[in-house]
Amino acid sequence: MEKTIDIICIGELLIDFIGNEINLPISKIENYHRFLGGSPTNVAINGAKLGLKTALVATCGKDGLGDFMVEELTENHVITSYIKKTEQQPSSVIFVSKSSETPEFIPYRQADYHIENSQVPDKLLESAKIFHTTCFALSKNPARETILEKAKKAHQLGLQTSIDLNYSEKIWPNRAEAKEVLAEYLATNPLVKLSDDDCFRLFNETKADDYIFDYFHKLGAATICLTKGKNGVVLSDSKLGTIKEKALFVENIKDTTGAGDAFWTGFLYGKLNKKESLECVNIAQKLASIKLQHLGQLPDNIQIEKA
Repeated sequence: MEKTIDIICIGELLIDFIGNEINLPISKIENYHRFLGGSPTNVAINGAKLGLKTALVATCGKDGLGDFMVEELTENHVITSYIKKTEQQPSSVIFVSKSSETPEFIPYRQADYHIENSQVPDKLLESAKIFHTTCFALSKNPARETILEKAKKAHQLGLQTSIDLNYSEKIWPNRAEAKEVLAEYLATNPLVKLSDDDCFRLFNETKADDYIFDYFHKLGAATICLTKGKNGVVLSDSKLGTIKEKALFVENIKDTTGAGDAFWTGFLYGKLNKKESLECVNIAQKLASIKLQHLGQLPDNIQIEKA
């Protein structure tokens, strides 16, 4: 079957209410700005902005926020026909502090994890190249069961699976369960993106990079990208070994929210364009640095390979 979709993004679709004042705790923030959010949602939009064909599989409320989200996605040329609007739950929202470091957040999860099997038909999987999800999306059923089942099917069909291990104990308090579920997903040999913060939260202590790479390689992931903020990126590839790249200098950081999603979109873009892993990291860092300089979504018409 012809591959008409570059990336299926499956998981959380929600509203980020981001505080207007920078580096204040949520207790002190008075005004918020509304943004479309959710890590798979960001990857779908970022990918479309780079000229990729992206489809989002997600669930939102049949409400004003749901209407806003689907309209925004449509305007950004994301395929929205696999998004379900439910009357049973309102749309999910997260309040986020605007920060030059890791932001504080308070989640109100409602519709986002009600993703059903019927939203991912075989014909969608057969027409795609990459199947991408997140730790956040795997944290609750029915989304978890749907994603695990469809990831295995995608792997059987020859798709490259992908995951952002954006673990947070606020979203998924049961660490042991999280590790079991992640082991099941990692058996599909996904491209793995995770950050120092994610690792600290998942293991509940600081682990050496070697420990982290060994842990996820043993579960089945051949390629792992560990982002370290201003300390750059370490790529561990079972064929290439370990590659360290310094962070790009960004003078004027306006918003860190979504920078990791921009990074990973750049990496997947590189992979889809048959680039070597090191070049994928370079493209990823360029896209993340552009995101750090913009509040909200990435700008339109990015010529990433010329940037």
